[in-house]
Amino acid sequence: MAIKSKTRYAILGILSINSGTGYDIKKYCDTVISNFWNENFGHIYPVLSQLLEEGLIQEEDSSSTRKKVYTITESGRTEFLNWLLEPAEYQPMRSEFLLKLTFSSNLPKENIIAMLTDYKEKHLERLLKYQQLQDSLNKGNDEITTDRQIFLYAPLRLGILNTEAVLSWCDEILSAIQ
Repeated sequence: MAIKSKTRYAILGILSINSGTGYDIKKYCDTVISNFWNENFGHIYPVLSQLLEEGLIQEEDSSSTRKKVYTITESGRTEFLNWLLEPAEYQPMRSEFLLKLTFSSNLPKENIIAMLTDYKEKHLERLLKYQQLQDSLNKGNDEITTDRQIFLYAPLRLGILNTEAVLSWCDEILSAIQ
């Protein structure tokens, strides 16, 4: 059996909430799930075509021929729900930064400090982005069902906690090498 791209399930999941265009799907990826899942237009549109061909989504009748609005079909919902019930595959961590840090004893200390400081700054920016996302979710709470809120906040909370841990780790390592 061929391995199926997880993008298909991200798209089916998004369409299980609301019908939308390729742009709407990309916007959802960028705002709601970007802390753990990234997609680009170059990947979204071919997968939309594949899902259409497989009958897992359909195009809604639209008064505008310029915008294709997609909706999930019953067979698409069934495949999506079956996928949700499968155990998630373990994905080992890959980090170019940690690979470089492992071998950074070959560099002068000031280069290592600069590398760690840059890494810390990127994570401070990420934390700010997460906090802004949390604020926007809090403002839109009336539009989100209570049952769904926990599942939107859980990945975001993990992203915040992970980022705070990385920032603490950066401080610890910077102190150790200075």
